Amino acid sequence: MNHDNNNDGYTKIDQYNQTKIEALSAAYLTVLKEVGEDPNREGLLKTPERVAKAMQYLTHGYDLDPEKILLSAKFREDYQQMVIVKDIELYSLCEHHLLPFFGKAHVAYIPNKHIVGLSKIPRVVDAYSRRLQVQERLTTQIRDCIENTLKPLGVAVVIEAHHLCMQMRGIQKQNSLTTTSAFTGEFENEKTRSEFISLIGKRFV
Repeated sequence: MNHDNNNDGYTKIDQYNQTKIEALSAAYLTVLKEVGEDPNREGLLKTPERVAKAMQYLTHGYDLDPEKILLSAKFREDYQQMVIVKDIELYSLCEHHLLPFFGKAHVAYIPNKHIVGLSKIPRVVDAYSRRLQVQERLTTQIRDCIENTLKPLGVAVVIEAHHLCMQMRGIQKQNSLTTTSAFTGEFENEKTRSEFISLIGKRFV
């Protein structure tokens, strides 16, 4: 696959793997036929290829190494207070129905001799979310990546997301919001966890 690369382990796709595009396009052509559409009508002529490219982009997290992203900007520092990056936009695909879920991630860690460039945390969120996912696993993957790479005193991750599989089909509840959380180390202490929750501006019942 051709990528626009930089040196922090994060890659942005500007070009696509043509072999994959052709295979995906053929599959989506079949889908159009099976739902009762005419793939030869003007509005749908290029739809299989467009969807194939969209799917490859929406799942490009499989080609990223989140731990490498963090290691590219890991610095020694004696700071040992809470570091929070909140309101990180995320977009992902539910692996059960291939429908989007989207929302925000709030991530914190307490350094233990090492810090990381702040932009790398949102990139880790993106690397895991741009895959077929469930929100629960996405939450723990982000936590574990930071835990394993930085060895901090604690990690906290909270994700709030709307799931179109609940809003467009099934139960069809338009205002439902799913919240997941994962904590390690110092964040398992109620006082530290409460401080984190207060700082991200959310309350849990």
